[in-house]
Amino acid sequence: MVLKEGDKAKNFCLKGISPDGEEGTFCLKDFLNKGKFVILYFYPKDNTSGCTLEAKDFRDNMGKIKDKAFVIGVSPDSIKSHKNFMEKHKLNFYLLSDTEKEVMKGYGVYGEKKMYGKVRMGVKRSTFIISSEGKLLEPGSM
Repeated sequence: MVLKEGDKAKNFCLKGISPDGEEGTFCLKDFLNKGKFVILYFYPKDNTSGCTLEAKDFRDNMGKIKDKAFVIGVSPDSIKSHKNFMEKHKLNFYLLSDTEKEVMKGYGVYGEKKMYGKVRMGVKRSTFIISSEGKLLEPGSM
């Protein structure tokens, strides 16, 4: 089940990397109630062409975003992979590791998908905008 506008965002805690390159455990609730939105995006794999373009777009627009929102990228990759991805592309936002895919399943973004004519399990590239009160918003409402 994919979450929709008005739903309460599901809280989670995942290990990851901060924009400063610090490793830690980060929980959605820690970002809420700070007067900013959260842009939570799920992507399939570090250092692949589409995922790199998406990450660089967030990086390049951080000047416009940082006063309004926290950006959090989540993939099933390891912390080591995230660290390499962050350093290689000078990323300036949080990257979290959902190796068990539990958060992705909770947000309805992990499941069957068709790629090159084949059906397989994988991450469905998705972005959620979450209000500081923890509600999912319609894209463009920031």
